[in-house]
Amino acid sequence: MTDTATGPAASRGGTVWLTGLPSAGKTTIALALAARLRAEGRRVQVLDGDEIRASLSPELGFSAADRDTSVRRVGFLARLLAGHGVTVLAPVIAPYAASRAAVREEHRAHGVDYVEVHVATPATTCAARDVKGLWARRAAGTITGLTGADDPYEEPVRPELRLDTRDDTIDESVRRVRALLTARGL
Repeated sequence: MTDTATGPAASRGGTVWLTGLPSAGKTTIALALAARLRAEGRRVQVLDGDEIRASLSPELGFSAADRDTSVRRVGFLARLLAGHGVTVLAPVIAPYAASRAAVREEHRAHGVDYVEVHVATPATTCAARDVKGLWARRAAGTITGLTGADDPYEEPVRPELRLDTRDDTIDESVRRVRALLTARGL
C-alpha cells in the first residue's frame, strides 16, 4: 500500500475505483493522480489490488468466488478510509459487475462517496504493454485464468467516467479524473 499523505484533508473523502484489464493503466493513473492530490494537500491512499491481495488475502486463489471476496475486502477497506476523509484510489481489476455493485452499495449504505472509472483499454493494447508479463505467460501456456483472455471481464455499463488510454496521455487521464472529483465536490 502506498503511504497516506499527512496534513489536513482539502475536502471530504471518497473512493475512486479504477477498473479494467491487466496492464490497462489503472495503477499508473492512480499513482499519478495520488501525487497530484497530495501536492494539493489532500489525504490520499492508493489501494493497489495486487498489493492488498498479497497482504490481506494471500489465502485466496483466482476462482470467481475468491476474486469476489478479494474485491469486497478492498472495497470495505476503501470505504473505511474514505469515511475518515481520505481520498482512496483503488486500481483493482474487479472483473465481475456484481462485485463492483456490492462495493458501490457498501459505500452508499454508509454515506461515503464512490465513483467508478473504467480504464477501457482493449486487450490487444494491454497485451502489448504487458507490464507484469501476465499476457506473455498466458500466451506461453504457463498461466490460465487471465482476466480478459481466458477469464471474463464484465465491462461497467454506466461508470462515472470511461478512459481510453490508447488515446489519452497519463496527464490527460489524471486531468479527467480530477475534473470528475471536482464536479462531485471531492
